Amino acid sequence: MEVLRIATSGSVDDGKSTLIGRLLYDTHSIPQDKMEALHAASKRKGLDFTDLSLLTDGLVAEREQGITIDVAHIYFSTPTRKYIIADTPGHIEYTRNMVTGASNAQASLILIDARKGIVEQTYRHFFIASLLRIPYLVICVNKMDLVDYSQARFNQIVEEFQQLLANASYQATEVVFIPVSSLYGENVATTNGAITWYQGPTLLEYLEQISFDHADSKHPARFPIQSVIRPRTTEYHDFRGFAGKVASGHFSVGDEVISLPSGQKSKIKTIEQFEKQLQTAQARESVVITLEDEIDSSRGNMLVKPEDQPQQLKEIKAQICWMDQQPLTVGKTYLVQHGVNRVKAKVQQLHYVTDVTSHQPVEGKASLGLNDIGSITLKTASPILADTYASNPANGAFILIDEFNNTTVGVGFIE
Repeated sequence: MEVLRIATSGSVDDGKSTLIGRLLYDTHSIPQDKMEALHAASKRKGLDFTDLSLLTDGLVAEREQGITIDVAHIYFSTPTRKYIIADTPGHIEYTRNMVTGASNAQASLILIDARKGIVEQTYRHFFIASLLRIPYLVICVNKMDLVDYSQARFNQIVEEFQQLLANASYQATEVVFIPVSSLYGENVATTNGAITWYQGPTLLEYLEQISFDHADSKHPARFPIQSVIRPRTTEYHDFRGFAGKVASGHFSVGDEVISLPSGQKSKIKTIEQFEKQLQTAQARESVVITLEDEIDSSRGNMLVKPEDQPQQLKEIKAQICWMDQQPLTVGKTYLVQHGVNRVKAKVQQLHYVTDVTSHQPVEGKASLGLNDIGSITLKTASPILADTYASNPANGAFILIDEFNNTTVGVGFIE
């Protein structure tokens, strides 16, 4: 059964946690004992209804303040498919959490409070969804019950958001707008007839029909080698295989491959997975590949097809989302973790910081602060084998690590 990964985002109190709780409740994904605990917790808060947001706000601080701080991953399924929802925070100071939570999403669920309309965080979350090139955008105009289910108000918000779409550099595969009331369950998984003027699908109906095009398999073939398998047994004394995970594209037995950076060529002899022999390895599959020739390859090298090779970059221009209290400045050194490779790098230039409200670059900035997004150039100590993020996301992203305390300080998308 296929898995759809969804990232939710929105400003504070837009109702993300309640919407997810309603989705779980209406799909009968909540065990009886958890429902009883939910009823009891709602009574302790003095509520005369069951607060479904408590299902996802797991931290004590979240429950006390009624906000989402950490990224919560929620799992549920229907007869059609399985779902993983990343419930990301709405506060501006937790923007970095949204980037990590949405990094593997196939659909972005952006909530807008019908009373407030589009606010600053909406611009920010839409920009991040565009930066991550998430193919499906679902714009849920929530709390429609608080504006008397007004069609005029919904249309006004849709029109304003479409102006954002028109100015965006990245065009999503599909964008839909759905009016919902997560508190009463209107247009979440079912409809109770409160919004008679809306003829489109409910949120769950739309999620059920999103198609999987397996884009990773259509991207260039990339196989980063994680380790070399040499069993110390008499039976397999001459076995030599390369273990790793297919980052993108696909490899088949008989394919000609080239090992980078050495440039040595060979053909795939076998593709093995546990005790199975595969004819083809698809993107995201972990396998062991053996070659017809003995070539010099080791951890950090990459097997690719000769006709479509990645760039060998010592100078990287990238969009960076900064995640550290200490700002990024020109001249600082960091560790670049790209796939299985880790190399030292120096910030050579800070080109601009992006104004996420207007999506326009602001030049002349001296540093990149916490939650800022901007463009920089890095000089690496040794080349990395990479693609642009636009052409191959699986091989076009990296993280920056503080070399002194080993913390992740930024995430980058190669331009």
